Amino acid sequence: MEEKNIEKRMDFIREKITEEVKSDKNGGELLFRFPPEPNGYLHIGHAKSICLNFGLSQEFENAGTNLRFDDTNPTKEDQEYVDAIKADIEWLGFNWVGEPKFTSDYFDQLYAWAIQLIKEGKAYVDDQDANTIASQKGTPTTPGTNSPFRERSVEENLELFEGMKEGKFDEGSRVLRAKIDMANANMHLRDPFLYRIIKKAHHRTGTTWNIYPMYDWAHGQSDYIEGITNSLCTTEFEVHRPLYNWFLDQIADKDKVRPEQTEFSRLNLNYTVMSKRKLLQLVEEGVVNGWDDPRMPTISGLRRRGYTPASIRNFAETVGITKRDNVIDVSLLEFAVRQDLNKTAPRVMAVLDPIKLVIDNYEEGAEEWLEAENNPEDENSGTRKVPFSKVLYIERDDFKEEANRKFFRLTLGKEVRLKNAYIIKGESCVKDEEGNVTEIHCTYDPLSRSGSGTEESKRKVKGTLHWVSAAHAVDAKVNLYDRLFSDEAPDADKDKDFKEFLNPNSLEVIEGCKVEPSLKDNKAGDNFQFQRLGYFILDKESTPENMIFNKTVGLKDSWAKKK
Repeated sequence: MEEKNIEKRMDFIREKITEEVKSDKNGGELLFRFPPEPNGYLHIGHAKSICLNFGLSQEFENAGTNLRFDDTNPTKEDQEYVDAIKADIEWLGFNWVGEPKFTSDYFDQLYAWAIQLIKEGKAYVDDQDANTIASQKGTPTTPGTNSPFRERSVEENLELFEGMKEGKFDEGSRVLRAKIDMANANMHLRDPFLYRIIKKAHHRTGTTWNIYPMYDWAHGQSDYIEGITNSLCTTEFEVHRPLYNWFLDQIADKDKVRPEQTEFSRLNLNYTVMSKRKLLQLVEEGVVNGWDDPRMPTISGLRRRGYTPASIRNFAETVGITKRDNVIDVSLLEFAVRQDLNKTAPRVMAVLDPIKLVIDNYEEGAEEWLEAENNPEDENSGTRKVPFSKVLYIERDDFKEEANRKFFRLTLGKEVRLKNAYIIKGESCVKDEEGNVTEIHCTYDPLSRSGSGTEESKRKVKGTLHWVSAAHAVDAKVNLYDRLFSDEAPDADKDKDFKEFLNPNSLEVIEGCKVEPSLKDNKAGDNFQFQRLGYFILDKESTPENMIFNKTVGLKDSWAKKK
């Protein structure tokens, strides 16, 4: 078996798999899995794991990746999350093998194996509550204490476990534990839980079950059932690996594929939180406008903000796969989308804070349609026509009555070029009673049209402004987003609520923006570069009558300057 893509940057996992391929381990077959719990929306940290697991199946021959939902806790899981997770993976450009799998598909088999352990004297029902059991666990340097129910007979354990399954006992009153070693140096091997009682309907199995398997009991066995060859987990599960292997030792057939767990570092980003519990808290408390709020680090939030699948895949590849945990600067993620959109996003003109610019020597009522390049980075992107007329809108900040020589925009008595149009000269301005400029007057050089080839058009001026024709402008609302948190590590201080570090300026809504009319022909999800302003996306709630744009990222990294 040969790798499909030898150009992929190697890391310790790919090196390991390459060696397995060469040795014909598992008959040359490779099967990976991505096993999210459907208790929330996926975030950028999950994207790293998605790109690894599904990416490997694209890189190697005879390889595939299962999508398996770890649905063992009905108190938190929902079909909404299942649907969102599938949509995110497909949006990123990946496909799973066959139909999605669910741990709940294996509940009968897991239960049968639990019965097997009880019969072999390797599992028992404990009547103590969770807090009491935790107090008996000991510490990493001192052994734990055996449960007083550890030596129950096989018959009694079978009867009690059957009663748990049938719903005869209250939640929290009993658990099934593996009988391993209460003195083991690895705390996870000190008689871990296999099942707990939960009397809540499951999103797939309904009220069939009153007991649900713990993650450690379900995970490795599900891998084994599916024939997974490489179970790739983040490093917090490294200490769980001995238990993963102990469980497999009890039930695995030596003639079948046995999964092997390998750990890699999880993705940590600064200026955000990656805990699904905390992200859910932001949603439920109305701090953000749902899981897909463009300030959220969720894949759906990034998508709504204008991030592209390619930018996230490229970011994951740049971060790479390592064993050591570290914190990645969010500016690297912003660089990835900026780099991608620079090559693909059409250039358009939009004015966020408009002020009128009147060209005094332009004919009243006249208009012309000027040619504008769609994307200079893409020679196949073509051109479009933009309307030009006597009255335009420009950015308010692009004009000063008087300015020093470092101000390269419009001032009285000086010239600038209007993008794709003419050279103009500031002549006068109109002010209101408070002295605020409300209208600017200028003259233009009719021989200086961009691309006309005249000597006047080749004249060099230091500033170029974007603009929109007032008669043709389309109104739009623009959402400007900043980082959701003002602190690099908002959840690092255990004595403070992470919400104390929320950035009060993470969203600025601007009404009354003016955009060029070509934008009315686009659909939600289309990306653009607003010239001189940054990258924007047409929001999913936008309509031709009520256009809404979300800012993805600026043309340059401005955060470092803020700090």
